[in-house]
Amino acid sequence: MNINKFKEELKKIGIEISDFQLNQLQIYYEMIIEYNKVMNLTGITDKEQVYLKHFYDSITLASVIDLTKEETLCDIGTGAGFPGLVLKIVFPHLKITLLDSLNKRIKFLNLVIERLDLDNIFVIHTRAEDYAINNRNKFDITTARAVAHLSILLEYAIPMTKQKKYFIAMKANIEQEISEIDNALLKLNTKLITKKEFKLPMEESNRTILKFQKEKDNVKFPRKNSEILKNKLL
Repeated sequence: MNINKFKEELKKIGIEISDFQLNQLQIYYEMIIEYNKVMNLTGITDKEQVYLKHFYDSITLASVIDLTKEETLCDIGTGAGFPGLVLKIVFPHLKITLLDSLNKRIKFLNLVIERLDLDNIFVIHTRAEDYAINNRNKFDITTARAVAHLSILLEYAIPMTKQKKYFIAMKANIEQEISEIDNALLKLNTKLITKKEFKLPMEESNRTILKFQKEKDNVKFPRKNSEILKNKLL
């Protein structure tokens, strides 16, 4: 995906990106390539593939929610910053928290944030379930991109999502996982309100975005990580 195609495809989902933001993404890309030499950030390094599979793919979250009307977002297991850091560049008004359990990635993300002079974006070295315990009902949006089984992600994300607000999961093929989340949704007082299936431009790989709404809090969750992994809410 070259830059013109990137801009064209974003327009199709209602996103106009400025030259300033494109320059920020270019710097971000260059830093990914530089630091990927000494740490495992991504297996995708070709520029057109990064713009398609990381940058464009991250921004597709905005196709299921009007981000201009939301204020706070938490990206669980952000890795090299997908989708959270990309969304900060495209929607700079958002107050974004990036969570990751690997300190090397945290250091990289902080370097990018400093280089791009971004504000109201916070990078935290922690496990999602630990963070959720002390940050209940905090975010308008929680999200995760291909991090874990959907029932596990729900238990991580829903406790820190505000009541009546949203957890948005970004996945590829999802049918098996969707069939296994009824119990999790019941216990977490949450409902699935949007399921968007589409194919990435050009390469036609499958993508699914799931938008969940939290009805009310359940203080019994999240459980300890060992229990979550041993006994998923299936």
